[in-house]
Amino acid sequence: MDLPVSVIRPFMGSLSHLNLGKAKLALHAVMAGLCLLAGLLMSPSAALAQTVNQYSNTTDSATNGINETATPCTARFTRTFAVGTSYTVSDVNLGLLMAHTWRADIEVYLVSPTGTRVQLTASQGGNVDNFNLTFDDEAAASVSTYNTASTATATTVVPPYSASFRPLSALSAFDGQNANGTWTLEICDNANGDSGTFFQADLYLTQAGPFANLSLAKAVSTTAPATGSNVTYTLTVANAAGSTSSASGIVVRDVLPSGVSFVSASGTGTYNSSTGDWSVGTLAPGQNASLTITVTVTANSGVTVTNTAEVTASSVGDSNSTPNNGVTSEDDYASIAFTATSTRSAGIAPTLSCPVGTLLFDWDAQTWTAGTLSNNYSITGIGTVGFSITNPAVFLNNAALGGQSPAEQTTVTGGFSPVQSSLMQLVDMANSSQTVQTTINLGTAVPGAQFRIFDVDYAAGQFADKVTVVGYYNGSAVNPTLTNGSSNYVIGNSAYGDVTSADASANGNVVVTFSAPIDQIVVNYGNHSLAPANPGQQGITIHDITFCTPRAVLNVSKASAVISDPVNGTSFPKAIPGALVEYCILVANTGPAALTNLTASDALPTGFTYSVGTLQTANSCTGSPTSEDDNNTGADETDPFGAAISGTTISGSASSLASGAAFALRFRGTVN
Repeated sequence: MDLPVSVIRPFMGSLSHLNLGKAKLALHAVMAGLCLLAGLLMSPSAALAQTVNQYSNTTDSATNGINETATPCTARFTRTFAVGTSYTVSDVNLGLLMAHTWRADIEVYLVSPTGTRVQLTASQGGNVDNFNLTFDDEAAASVSTYNTASTATATTVVPPYSASFRPLSALSAFDGQNANGTWTLEICDNANGDSGTFFQADLYLTQAGPFANLSLAKAVSTTAPATGSNVTYTLTVANAAGSTSSASGIVVRDVLPSGVSFVSASGTGTYNSSTGDWSVGTLAPGQNASLTITVTVTANSGVTVTNTAEVTASSVGDSNSTPNNGVTSEDDYASIAFTATSTRSAGIAPTLSCPVGTLLFDWDAQTWTAGTLSNNYSITGIGTVGFSITNPAVFLNNAALGGQSPAEQTTVTGGFSPVQSSLMQLVDMANSSQTVQTTINLGTAVPGAQFRIFDVDYAAGQFADKVTVVGYYNGSAVNPTLTNGSSNYVIGNSAYGDVTSADASANGNVVVTFSAPIDQIVVNYGNHSLAPANPGQQGITIHDITFCTPRAVLNVSKASAVISDPVNGTSFPKAIPGALVEYCILVANTGPAALTNLTASDALPTGFTYSVGTLQTANSCTGSPTSEDDNNTGADETDPFGAAISGTTISGSASSLASGAAFALRFRGTVN
């Protein structure tokens, strides 16, 4: 940044602090005293209404006090700038006026209050004399080209300084730091025979106006996809929590490279596959947004495909990047690459996390009558697990695959040794839009589940397997994580076969993992776009299912309300002696499993007397109540909740409490 004003050194004293509008322009006119800057053309940074704070140190060194004896690099000469206010720094420049013969003897550093040290020059300039320059990241030339002598005397007026150069290391290392504290200029002489005198230094700290700190990250679902398979790019743009402003109108440009073809996009905002523009919208400090782009790999095996993206628009400036400038080192730019292969690697399935253990539905321990479309099984801890299958096409009969399908079989093994049973669905689809639907209903919701589907693959001119899996919990859809084998790929909750897998191979396996509660699983099996209009014989098998052991999760809360008091009656009553108070204890089951024989109790505190006959139960604290008597016997204890008092202890009971259900116990008493 070139300086917007000049400071007449003899009148500045040892320290000055000026607040100035920032503009990254060369200064063309200087007046005596504080010069006014007119006709500035505003850059994008200037539009942020930033402020430049100037700190000057005009304490001269001893005459010729900068030399290899007095100021070697083991004992550097220092001058400091005291900053007494807190603000975020978005740009730093430093002006230096110093006489010294043989400029290449000198090293200069600037150190922030946090200890960040930036080297401004080191042995640049050869045998020319003196320093009269501004170190500025935005200068056109590097300090390594500062090869002409400058004027530097006790009467030289600065600023403006006579030249502007980029420092040896970027001053942007200070961007984003807090300005408050002591900044230190360090100067040393690293060679014999020459000396000089320090006269003045000016530190310019740009105080950021409203800004965001946008960063961009990019990931790809696999770095070694097979040619013809699908991969997904995931872009995430974030506004750092330390930003001072929300950013609106955010646009990220991701023009898809050659070697891939666009399939679909989903996530926050909208994506234009023609322009590559992702219109994100607005991000507040600490927020982020993601976009998933699905593409088909068209590159030949061995070809590396690189996809880049950059933030190209934002309503506010970025504290450490410039939108749409193409600078790859900035954090608003991201790049990811993959190399197309002739084969695909199987994915790694997530670990099923079950807080209280697992239950296994094992086909080796179950019987399925060949050709039947529904069966029920009892699983301890879950209850009835019911399978039902619908098929608009024709199930086939193959003795090697268990007979009339659906059937248990041990020929398609998913690579397991010794072989294990699984449920085969061998089918002849009349067209590529038909699907076989398998619905698995659970007697009790479970916190999670995992199972494999074998033989999701492809045969040219015959079929192209597609399996879509979705779960449900209390009627709401729950999507699982699908993990591919080497003969298929995954998009969302669907797996697509595109390579042939042998019957005894694990290549066609797909692992289905539910990491959230479910009470139903639905598997739809059919074909995708690679299949012919009339597919031939095809099949998959459903292997054993591991369920997380169901558990209930209790949430208990207690609320009170003052009904009346002896002074105010029912008008704004207060909890004073004699006040009538109503309590409500609410017990809610937020877990996936039902509870049985539940009892909750509450010991009444000293100074509170229960009002006889006020016990009530309900489904909530505001729900329609059922009056209870004060004992723990009789039909009122099971209608459907019970309540009683024994001594000074109130209790409530429920013979069962389903997932998502609650019961409330209400009673009244007097404050003594």
